[in-house]
Amino acid sequence: MTGTTTTPFSAADHKARMERAARAAADAGLAGLLVAPGPDMVWLTGYTPTAVTERLTLLVLAPGQDPVLVVPTLEAPDAEHSVAGEALTLRDWTDGKDPYAVTGELLDGRGRYGISDNTWGMHVLGLQRTLPDSSYAALTDALPMLRAVKDAAEVELLAAAGAAADAAFEEIRKVTFAGRRESDLGRDLAALLRRFGHSQVDFTIVGSGPNGANPHHEVGDRVIQRGDMVVLDFGGLKDGYGSDTTRTVHVGEPTEEERRVHDIVREAQEAGYQAVRPGVACQEVDRAARKVITDAGYGEYFIHRTGHGIGVTTHEPPYMIEGEELPLVPGMCFSVEPGIYLPGRFGVRIEDIVTVTEDGGRRLNNTGREMVTVD
Repeated sequence: MTGTTTTPFSAADHKARMERAARAAADAGLAGLLVAPGPDMVWLTGYTPTAVTERLTLLVLAPGQDPVLVVPTLEAPDAEHSVAGEALTLRDWTDGKDPYAVTGELLDGRGRYGISDNTWGMHVLGLQRTLPDSSYAALTDALPMLRAVKDAAEVELLAAAGAAADAAFEEIRKVTFAGRRESDLGRDLAALLRRFGHSQVDFTIVGSGPNGANPHHEVGDRVIQRGDMVVLDFGGLKDGYGSDTTRTVHVGEPTEEERRVHDIVREAQEAGYQAVRPGVACQEVDRAARKVITDAGYGEYFIHRTGHGIGVTTHEPPYMIEGEELPLVPGMCFSVEPGIYLPGRFGVRIEDIVTVTEDGGRRLNNTGREMVTVD
């Protein structure tokens, strides 16, 4: 097995990120950060083992100390040759030794550490057993904004992923919908995402007719019929960064009601986008979109938050939801995706990824948001 580097960034980029993360930990009153293989490790180091097993791999970041990667001896060569290898000190351990004792030597026995959300429970318990006076906080709670503000290069990678998803939509709208199963369209979308450069497809939601009233329906065996509204929500990773877009199409000519509902959602999506600017609380984006739908009499049918962050994963902080008072900052990237879902009938959702600029927002999806009819 070989370790993988899934990042277009340099060792210097990753070194700067690790230093920034260590400073953020200190500012939050933490003794440091402990990061297991997963999106946080990829973002910080560019390295992830090919296979994540029960053997402990853990990045240790602490203010004023060099980053240390605790790694099984058999994986140490791959870690050493990863993109951030020169910025890391490796502390390897062999089978038969206690990896928690090896890690414990690097930690403050009474310290409180932020620990990545996807760290296995057995590893957390092993650390607690070795250092019973230590304590841990989930990284999402302790440093929710660690990856939220993207630099210019990250924004452009997200823009490229968004453009690829847009290209997939422009192609899928040309195919025949009527008489095909949702699963057929889902496979088409996945193939198109890959054709336009995605290395990973995370989801292809195809919700036709009444299935569109379930926001996370994904795909099923229902045969799409003329007269159906069809929600298409799809995305994945391109060059390590995410795409996520939704457009709702109609098979044949829509009814007046269907057009009206689609127009309301389009207006709500525009209102949410127009609310984006530095200093505005995240909840104001949700409020702006939700007000349009509520004022139109469909408030009870908008059943989810307006948006979520995106980066090296397709869902991450920040969240555009009532109660989130965190101010928007240039470089934050997130979805704006209001919807209306009429049980047993149909649903409509329109979604773009948006980044905060110095004076407003920039859409990273640019396909038309008007009603599209398909065959």
